[in-house]
Amino acid sequence: MSDTTELSGLKLSEVRSSFERQGLMRTIGAELTLLAPGRCIITLPFNESIGQQQGFFHGGIIGSVGDNAGGYAALTVLPVGSEVLTLEYKINFLRPAAGETLFAEGQVLQAGQSICVTRVDIYVEQAGRRSLCAGLQQSMIRAPASGPAS
Repeated sequence: MSDTTELSGLKLSEVRSSFERQGLMRTIGAELTLLAPGRCIITLPFNESIGQQQGFFHGGIIGSVGDNAGGYAALTVLPVGSEVLTLEYKINFLRPAAGETLFAEGQVLQAGQSICVTRVDIYVEQAGRRSLCAGLQQSMIRAPASGPAS
């Protein structure tokens, strides 16, 4: 992971730990590849188990990865001991997500004490060329950290 110098060690550890508890992200092979204040990038290599019938990344997977990228971008700006829950999101699919790797780049647009608004640009890469395939905007609410499930 790169570009983490601006986050405190405790905040970085908290965000990584939260992401590691994401069963869906682990199951599909998604990885945190960048964390910085108000920013998060999650990458996902393509495999047929997350594709749809025409060989593209499935829209549900795109939405899930985008939701997480925005959520973890929001978590980077909240106090230690916080978690986030999605209040709502809207996604626009711009082109088929045909490619080898998906990149969801989340950025905080506005952070309040309890609500954060984020934007996520989602790209697909094919043969070294990235194309914007979806845009997502969401509202996140701050919640107390729950820790690992027992």
